Amino acid sequence: MIQNSTTQERFEISPRFRRSIEERIARLEQGAADDEARLMLLKDPDHIRRQLRLVATQRFEALRMRIFLDRSRARPTRTIDAPQQLG
Repeated sequence: MIQNSTTQERFEISPRFRRSIEERIARLEQGAADDEARLMLLKDPDHIRRQLRLVATQRFEALRMRIFLDRSRARPTRTIDAPQQLG
């Protein structure tokens, strides 16, 4: 059976994993901005091309992770109840 592409399966992830992905997205976006700023210092066309590919790859990976987060929901955290005292 082929599923309709508009019907999206939602992933359930832990809040800790979500924070980890959000932090990774922030690092990728900051790295892309830093690497793009370094373009002005480069002279070699091949080096510039590779640097542009690096920036594009970092931004693509950050976007891919954002899409994953948009399709996910946080799994409810389970709390451990304190044992009830007898007597």
